[in-house]
Amino acid sequence: MIISPCISICKTDPSTGYCYGCGRSNEEKRLWKLEETTDDWKKENIIQIEKRLTGWQLESFKESYSYKIKNGMSLFKKNLIKE
Repeated sequence: MIISPCISICKTDPSTGYCYGCGRSNEEKRLWKLEETTDDWKKENIIQIEKRLTGWQLESFKESYSYKIKNGMSLFKKNLIKE
């Protein structure tokens, strides 16, 4: 199973249409939720996400997504729980 790239920062950039947190379009988010969406598509989508993000946004995504894979929640959610 491929873990969703959502890192709980769900705001869309009005100029690009991509989420500031995970870098996905609304259509990509919809496809992730479909049962018939393949793991191969999801793996390719993560590669596309990492190509479209840059700088601090890419580093933040990679750090939080890696944490989510290992711990079951994004760093953003972890920090909300801590406060």
